[in-house]
Amino acid sequence: MKNATRCVSLTEEERFGAVSTPIYQTATFRQPTAVEFGEYDYSRSGNPTRCELEKKLAELERAEHAFAFSSGMSALSAIIKLLTTGDEILAGSNLYGGSIRLLERLPRLGINVRYVDTTDAQNVSNALTSRTKMLLIETPTNPFQRVSDIAALAELTRANDALLVVDNTMLSPCLQNPISHGADIVYHSGTKFLSGHSDVTAGAVIVKDEAVAKEIAFVQNAEGTALAPFDSWLLLRGIKTLDLRVEKQCSNALKVADFLSTHPAVTDIFHPAFSGVEARRIHERQASGGGSVIAFTTGDAEFSRRIVESTKLCSIAVSFGSVNSTISLPCYMSHASIPAGLRDELAPPRDLIRISVGIENVEDVIEDLREAIRIASGSNVIAISKAVGE
Repeated sequence: MKNATRCVSLTEEERFGAVSTPIYQTATFRQPTAVEFGEYDYSRSGNPTRCELEKKLAELERAEHAFAFSSGMSALSAIIKLLTTGDEILAGSNLYGGSIRLLERLPRLGINVRYVDTTDAQNVSNALTSRTKMLLIETPTNPFQRVSDIAALAELTRANDALLVVDNTMLSPCLQNPISHGADIVYHSGTKFLSGHSDVTAGAVIVKDEAVAKEIAFVQNAEGTALAPFDSWLLLRGIKTLDLRVEKQCSNALKVADFLSTHPAVTDIFHPAFSGVEARRIHERQASGGGSVIAFTTGDAEFSRRIVESTKLCSIAVSFGSVNSTISLPCYMSHASIPAGLRDELAPPRDLIRISVGIENVEDVIEDLREAIRIASGSNVIAISKAVGE
């Protein structure tokens, strides 16, 4: 089946023939006898609505096992618990700020963390040691949209007996399936594209190895971080339109990026379609679209702030992937949680603006940005050129 069909199809026949997965909004289930369990006993351990969602996530990511969590960060936390004292994580140097915040707590547990530019496989190869048990990457990254070669990195981690973990939030399984290119684990903030409507907080972990799946399942059950039945239902409902939404958002984003790339107020633009030749080649080999998140700089932090605050259609918000367009300054929002000691190395610049393009009429989005830039500049393109020093 194609992705559009996978998104809307039921994974199996519902017992009463319902064409929309029911919400099993229950904490406990009646058991057949006093000494034996039925298929479900307690919703922390398993729930029919969540299980339907997990089967759908595995199907979309072309994997065997999937687990739905209460947030993207709880999903990442479960993955990290595969490690033990003395192990090491190599992490991409352009990760989401919340991920870095969590990673920086690990040294106190005896797990070392180092950051490396994963867009160059040779950098990773040079950085790998016998202690390295996990390579954690985003591709494209948030917010710079930098691309890493999943297949090349998978080859390196296999040779080093390490796990390759890919945050696939930025593209969704409709555009990229890292496990098909050699990744061991994929995770998502389901709050973003999977949901698509900014109405649920969720996370997902998808794995291909049975032994790893058992470890993730243990953590999910033991810590009680599984997604609740109603939120599972909301996420299932969002996934039904995932392919349709992503297609429209990608189309809109390219038009917005074209507009920004020719505007005199913009100094640099970041999107896979505007990457260098080699990065585009890698991305096109492993993904079927560039996604709908765009970042750009103006050369002036105050000017960028005025642009963001002058938009009317694009809401100032920390998340991305929704049907509604959002805009933010990552340095102050999504990446503000990067510890002070790492900000110079890992934080985005203060003039960087991130836009998540929604499904609105793209001309309205472009006009909103054009007017915001005009207002921020004071009057016209001449003033803009002076503001950015051109």
